[in-house]
Amino acid sequence: MSAETATRALFVSLGPQRYRVERPFGAFDRGNALVSDVACDSRGHVFVLLRLDPLVDEPRDPVVELDPQGRVVRSFGAKDVLDAHMLAVDPKDRIVVVDRDAHRLVVFSPDGAVTQTIGSPERPGEPFSHPSAVAFAADGSFYVADGYGASRVQHFSAAGDRIGSFGRRGQNPGEFSTPHGVWIDCDGRVLVTDRENDRLQVFSAAGEALAQWPDLPRAMDVWSDAGGSVFVTDQVPRLSRYDRDGTLVGSCRPVLNGAHGIWGTADGTLYLAEVNPSRITRLTPV
Repeated sequence: MSAETATRALFVSLGPQRYRVERPFGAFDRGNALVSDVACDSRGHVFVLLRLDPLVDEPRDPVVELDPQGRVVRSFGAKDVLDAHMLAVDPKDRIVVVDRDAHRLVVFSPDGAVTQTIGSPERPGEPFSHPSAVAFAADGSFYVADGYGASRVQHFSAAGDRIGSFGRRGQNPGEFSTPHGVWIDCDGRVLVTDRENDRLQVFSAAGEALAQWPDLPRAMDVWSDAGGSVFVTDQVPRLSRYDRDGTLVGSCRPVLNGAHGIWGTADGTLYLAEVNPSRITRLTPV
């Protein structure tokens, strides 16, 4: 590394852990689309989600797969997704896209073929009304932040059968303004970023409200590692790390205007999806 490169390097810390900031990560062309979310599979491949206005923009593949070095492997989904908002990778490495204004989930196999859809553009509210995010439990069941229209979280079996839901619009514990991001931690708890209520809420697997973590202005997304550390993005903009009981470990400002999505890998690398400027930022532990 040259002296000039070294002086231009940026680092952030979350408590005792330092990270090198790399942006933009990935050699993909987004065109006029916005980077909306990011997720990783068991191989460390990175899936970038691109968002378009389906009534204005020309269709293009919303899912771009990158290898761990950021090289494009392929893209897919142009004919299958209208309004890509968030995505997740399930325990079988299937890629699940939350098609927000189409009121559905679109499930892709690891090779990019559609294997299942839940919901329909023509039938809002059956079962989703502008969902925002999805997260998977260890048993393959999943939770959907039915965020923009319903202010609730819905729970489904691994087969896609609806188990139940919890939450309603409001500001009290267990209520939501916009449940925007969702994650299932290593204890099976459901973590939900309650965006306009500026907090993260913690629920049991059955939907019992357990805790609220405040002071997260427009909390956007949440991810938790295998050790129980919880990472939350907000619009300060900040990235904050908590331990499993909600004690703040540290905060930093790794992006310019706040990350819309976050995901991490087993080695501690974090990926942040920025809408503006639209790109992926990678934080590598050092």
